[in-house]
Amino acid sequence: MSAKRESIQLKLKVLPEKPGVYQFYDLDGKIIYVGKAKNIKKRVSSYFNKTQENGKTRVLVNKIIDIKYLVVDTEFDALLLENNLIKKYQPKYNIQLKDDKTYPWICIKKEPFPRVFTTRRLVKDGSKYFGPYPSVRVVNTLLDLIRDIYPLRTCALDLSAEKIAKKTHKVCLEYHLGNCMGGCEGYEREEKYNTYISDIEHIVKGNLSAVIRSLKDSMNKHAADLQFEHAQEIKSKIDIIERYKAKSTVVSPTVHEVDVITVLDDEKVAYVNYLVINNGAIIHGYTVEVKKKLEESISDIIGFVLPEMRTQFESSSKEVLVSENTDIKLDGINFFSPQRGDKKALIDLSERNTRFYRLEKRKQEKLKNPERHTDRILEQIRVDFRLKDKPVHIECFDNSNLQGTNAVSACVVFKNGKPSKKDYRHFNIKTVVGPDDFASMEEAVFRRYKRMLDEGLSLPQLIVIDGGKGQLSSSLIALERLNLRGKIAIVGIAKRLEEIFFPGDSLPIYIDKRSESLKVIQYLRNEAHRFGITHHRNKRSKEFVQSELTEIVGIGPKTHEDLMRSFNTIRKIKEADMASLSAVVGASKAKLVLDYFNRKK
Repeated sequence: MSAKRESIQLKLKVLPEKPGVYQFYDLDGKIIYVGKAKNIKKRVSSYFNKTQENGKTRVLVNKIIDIKYLVVDTEFDALLLENNLIKKYQPKYNIQLKDDKTYPWICIKKEPFPRVFTTRRLVKDGSKYFGPYPSVRVVNTLLDLIRDIYPLRTCALDLSAEKIAKKTHKVCLEYHLGNCMGGCEGYEREEKYNTYISDIEHIVKGNLSAVIRSLKDSMNKHAADLQFEHAQEIKSKIDIIERYKAKSTVVSPTVHEVDVITVLDDEKVAYVNYLVINNGAIIHGYTVEVKKKLEESISDIIGFVLPEMRTQFESSSKEVLVSENTDIKLDGINFFSPQRGDKKALIDLSERNTRFYRLEKRKQEKLKNPERHTDRILEQIRVDFRLKDKPVHIECFDNSNLQGTNAVSACVVFKNGKPSKKDYRHFNIKTVVGPDDFASMEEAVFRRYKRMLDEGLSLPQLIVIDGGKGQLSSSLIALERLNLRGKIAIVGIAKRLEEIFFPGDSLPIYIDKRSESLKVIQYLRNEAHRFGITHHRNKRSKEFVQSELTEIVGIGPKTHEDLMRSFNTIRKIKEADMASLSAVVGASKAKLVLDYFNRKK
């Protein structure tokens, strides 16, 4: 039991702080509870980090053996996914849904002069469905807004061209009230009506800019005519539209019976996320780690994992969505790589969960085996930066100056991927006059490694220069002077686009922004910048203090030291009265200080 608790506590430490759905599993591998959360980490941790007052909750917590989760974009997506999974699995400790009630949709009916209405049933008749929505109130508010803007019919009459030509129908009260333009008697052309429908599709899809502009024009017109109540009504509608979000990733009526599989490929392992979509909703979500034996491609990994997943989750989908085109051949299955739309959103969701799963595994590895975690990162840096050996010792240089004055250079040292602050060094630039960043970098690099050679210290495996090709070239000159060029790997990193420059290469390389190796290099660069700036500020402050006090005739270093120890800053010395100063340095010197600062006022 203690081993189980240790495993769960480890999982709790690495859960993502994102919205999503979590699933609790028992000893038999069965889902016993499904929950939604705005913050998965906080919500799941609350089950284990406090004593549960409710007896059923205590029983639930005692039965939890494993925790899995699926990250989504919004709290509403989490609500929908929770609803789907509860209906699918009917977990023992969830409130059971007694009916098959679903969330409301907006339907644009496939018919002449299409109706726009709310429904809870999705009928496969070619109509378009948008949503789902968190409540009927949201749908009705949106429909009221649409009807205020566009004159739509609300009747269920057959408005085919034949019926209209035969004068089968008569206009109703809605026509006389101005809410409908009378398409039933041919008073309105179908082409014009369809332009309304096109605009409405933009609204319910979330393409709201044009509609908002139109409403704002109307609001401003009413305000100019002093019709402030009408202007306020329109402003309320604008606020509703701007808050409105129609899109849901986890439920889409345009996606039927498909599987989604994505792979995040590392050197030794691959992370695979698998989703099952049925009747437009996600009903399964599963992520797994696959250990690679050879140089398996992503297609090889999908070909190995997919059949097992489909068997486990009893999927018979004929279409499988993948992130990129693949040459896999499986009987009766069509592989498709979407580039836009609802299917592409599902690919993005799957990839996001794969990344979170990898991050979780790496955090667990760091907690359980820090040395292995460090070794893996160093190996990744070695590969990314084309090094012969693992960079257990890395040094980074950065320059600081203010309008060419007080030029300093900082050198920070990382050992085994972590800062070694006792080895940090700063250099006051001595041989360079004016703001010459290149020459300053050359001096700092030369002085650093000349001293290390003189003292017989071990040299780093990698030097990182904060700057582009110019700073890198200057550093290479310093290494050549010491006969170290080619013996230590050296790169430059440019701030703007995180470009990595290698000696002799005219063009930089770009490392994946999510790469751990780039994050270590960025950490190095930021730490060098921080260390250099801190030293630079201290140097400027010291020189300013010295210039203020040492200009006073009769005030020597001892008096200066006494004053600064007692008052800490020049400002406080300026504000001090005769009695306060005399208590520290005596009356005669206190008078010298007071007279000096009084003359400068």
